[in-house]
Amino acid sequence: KRPTSLMHRHRLTCQHLDQTARVFPSEMISSARPHCPVASERAECCFLCRSIRNLNPETELKRYFGARAVQGDQRPRQRNRHFHRSTWMTSPKDSWPRFSRPGISMTLLQSKDGIQFFTFEHNRDYQQVQFKFLDAVESMDPNNIVALLQLNPYHIDSLLQLSDVCRIQEDQEMARDLIERALYSFECAFHPLFSLTSGTCRLDYLRPENRAFYLALYKHMMFLEKRGCPRTALEYCKLILSLDPDSDPLCMLLLIDLLMLRSREYQSLLQLYQDWEEHRNLSQLPNFAFSTALCHFHLSQQEDLDPEDSDKRRRKADRMLQDALIMFPGVLMPLLDLCTVQPDATVTSHAFFGPKSQIGQPPALAELTALYVGRTCNLWREAAVMLWLEESVKEVLRRVTAEDPFVEDCQNKRKQRYQSAPRNIHRHVLLSEIKEAVASLPLDVTSQPVMGFDPLPPLDSVTSYTRPERQHVGATNESTLSLFFRSLLPNFNLQVSCTDQAREVW
Repeated sequence: KRPTSLMHRHRLTCQHLDQTARVFPSEMISSARPHCPVASERAECCFLCRSIRNLNPETELKRYFGARAVQGDQRPRQRNRHFHRSTWMTSPKDSWPRFSRPGISMTLLQSKDGIQFFTFEHNRDYQQVQFKFLDAVESMDPNNIVALLQLNPYHIDSLLQLSDVCRIQEDQEMARDLIERALYSFECAFHPLFSLTSGTCRLDYLRPENRAFYLALYKHMMFLEKRGCPRTALEYCKLILSLDPDSDPLCMLLLIDLLMLRSREYQSLLQLYQDWEEHRNLSQLPNFAFSTALCHFHLSQQEDLDPEDSDKRRRKADRMLQDALIMFPGVLMPLLDLCTVQPDATVTSHAFFGPKSQIGQPPALAELTALYVGRTCNLWREAAVMLWLEESVKEVLRRVTAEDPFVEDCQNKRKQRYQSAPRNIHRHVLLSEIKEAVASLPLDVTSQPVMGFDPLPPLDSVTSYTRPERQHVGATNESTLSLFFRSLLPNFNLQVSCTDQAREVW
C-alpha cells in the first residue's frame, strides 16, 4: 500500500464476488415488529412475483452472448436413454441416474387471504433412508454417504452434503450437478397448486422436511452468481424470500441488494426500499444504507439523463452516502483495506473512522459490517465510485468537526441496537463463508457442530417423525477448526479424494 490523496485506487482486475448476503429481521432493531398493513403486504407480493423464464440461466446468457453462442455446443439428446420429466428450475441430464420417486411429496396445509401454505412430507421408505443418512453422518466415514447415494441417487440431504465435499475439492461442476439433481427431485414432488412465480406460496422453515429445499435453492443461487448470471440469481433470491418473507430464515434481505446492483436493477432496488422501509427498517441495515446511495449515484451517471435530474440524483446520492458513513463508520476502513486503498493521515488519525469505530461496534453490527464489506468491496473499486466516496468522507469529517446533531443521534442508536443477532443472521453468516464475518460470530455458535445439510436448525422445530433411539457417543473435546470441517462433512479426510469416489456414482 502507498499513501496518496485521500484514497488511491491501485490497478486491479475486478473479479466477480463469489459470496452472497442474507436477511436482517426487524426484531434485531426493535423488540416487536409492527403489523404490516394491507398495502405493505400487497407491495411485498408484487415484488416477489417473477417470470418463470427468468429462473432459467440460459435466458440471461442468451441476452449476454446470443442464442447461437449458448446453444452452439449443445448436442441433441440421445433417445431412449432415461426419461426425465420437464422442469423449470433445472434441465435434467442424460447422465443422471434413472429417476424414480424417492418418497417425497408436497401437501397443501391451508389457504388464507390469498396465501397458500404447503409442506413437504417424507413417506415411510424415505424416512428409513433419512435415518441411514444420519447414521452415515455420525459414522464420520464419507464413504457411507457415497454408498447411500448409490442405492438412493435422489436422496436430498446426501446430495447436499456431497456437493459441499466436491466444492471443497474444487470440483465445481460436480458440486453444481448434485444441487441441480436435488432441485429436480423436489420439483417432481411439487403440489399442483404450488407456484414458483406467484409470490403467495409459503413453506415453514420450522419443518425439517422443508429446510432442505431452502438450502438447495440457496446453493443453486450461489452457483448461478459465480457463473456470471446475477439476474437469474436474483430471481432465486426472491423465490427464497417469498417462501417465508416474515421470518426470512436465510436472511435474503442481506443479499438481495447486491444481486440487484450486479444486475443493474437500480429502480427496482429503490422501489423495494421505498415499499419495505416502513415495516422492515431497511435503513438500519448497513447493506441497504450503502446500496441505495450507490443506486442513486449510478443513476446520476446515466448519459440519457438531463443535467438537472442528474444533479438532483447526485445530491441525493451524496446525502445518503454521508448519512450511511455517519451511521456505520466501521465500514470505511475495512472496505478501503479490501480495495487495497490507503487513506491519508487525516482519515486514519481521526477518532471517528479510526480503530475505535471498529472496536467499539456492538457484536451484531460487527457481523453485518464484515458481511457487507466482504461481499461488496468490488462494487467500490471503480475509479468514479472511489472518487465519490473520497468526497463524501471529507464532508463527513467536516460534519463531525462541526458537531452535527445527526452524528450524536447515530452514535446513540448504535449503542442501543445491534447488541445480539437472531439465529437466522448467524445461519446466513455461516452460509456466506466470508471469513471475517464468520470470525465475528459469538462463541455459542462457533463452539457447536454445524452440519452442512441443516445449519443452525431452529430451536422450536416442528418434527413430524422422530429417529429411533440410538446409543450416543460421549462428548469430545473438538476444536473450533475441527467442528468447522465437520460442518462440511464429518471427519472429512483430506488424504482421500471424495470427488473421485463420488464420480463412481454418476
